[in-house]
Amino acid sequence: MSLTAHHLESNGIPTVVVGSAKDIVEHCGVPRFLFVDFPLGNPMGAPYDRKMQLEISKLAVQLLEQAPEHGTIKRAPFEWPGDPNWRAIYNRVNESNAASLKALGERRRDYRRALPKRDI
Repeated sequence: MSLTAHHLESNGIPTVVVGSAKDIVEHCGVPRFLFVDFPLGNPMGAPYDRKMQLEISKLAVQLLEQAPEHGTIKRAPFEWPGDPNWRAIYNRVNESNAASLKALGERRRDYRRALPKRDI
């Protein structure tokens, strides 16, 4: 996404990257970045929370309008719902969940293998 933003910006199209991987996006140096401190894969807000998702979209548009300089970073003012210690447990594999996670992965692979093959 960061490379796409650079390419678009170099061709006169302003961009805003909305994401959760702050260290990576900062390293890439995108022109405008709205940081959402949520688990990876959830940069537009909590699943099914349309109000939050709309607010994050509005913040991104405002950042595009108000931040012409390169390297502008704004943090969204939202907290991940539920456990405030989500960072400590997010995607954690341990003895209590390893077998069930492995079974879920195997089911997903079986499902994907059963899908019709498509020519690309």
